[in-house]
Amino acid sequence: MNFKGLIMIAGLILIFTACSQNVVDNVKLETSEDSLSYAIGVTTYKGVTQQGWDIDPLAMAKGMIDAENDEGIFNDITSTAYINMYAMKEQEKMLMEENMEFIAENEAFLSENSTKEGVITTESGLQYKVLVMGDGEKPSETDKVRVHYTGTIIDGTVFDSSVEKGEPAEFPVNGVIAGWIEGLQLMPVGSKFLFYIPSDLAYGARGAGAIIKPFASLIFEIELLDIITEK
Repeated sequence: MNFKGLIMIAGLILIFTACSQNVVDNVKLETSEDSLSYAIGVTTYKGVTQQGWDIDPLAMAKGMIDAENDEGIFNDITSTAYINMYAMKEQEKMLMEENMEFIAENEAFLSENSTKEGVITTESGLQYKVLVMGDGEKPSETDKVRVHYTGTIIDGTVFDSSVEKGEPAEFPVNGVIAGWIEGLQLMPVGSKFLFYIPSDLAYGARGAGAIIKPFASLIFEIELLDIITEK
């Protein structure tokens, strides 16, 4: 059963709590359908409470009744979107609690790095250092570029490198992580920059693969070779 279905069934069960205890006590399991309904109520309630969410049965009951009368504050689409958003925030909160030491380590690295000679910090928190300043044009967000790059986490572990692959990479500027989108637009063609990218401008709470853990800051050495003109 999908999560949306779980919540909807939970609403049917929890709506009883908005009624008097007498109404609940008077429910009889006289048919196989009654017993099925009761069994679904037990298992669904357990499933919902295991999410750790504090659900208000009165608000849920109102939602069920409003939906039945087609006059809800949320419709089916916005309700699903809100549930998904809430679930994502709860997941991120849990991940933050599990990775507090790692988050602190990455924040300390960026804080110290920002004081080093030649390191510039932008308003977004992106840090960069110019290794070679080119004299070509700067790409816009809608351009496609050709670059060489090497990406590491803060302990120096390489997770990806076009240099090691021996072939430059090509991609649209707006098709990469936020730190790259901002950083590439700072670079004239022919430049080589070092970028220090906070997790919220990289992969955030989701991480990426085995090496890039949730909330990891990333370091990229990027050489902008060319802006590709589509023919």
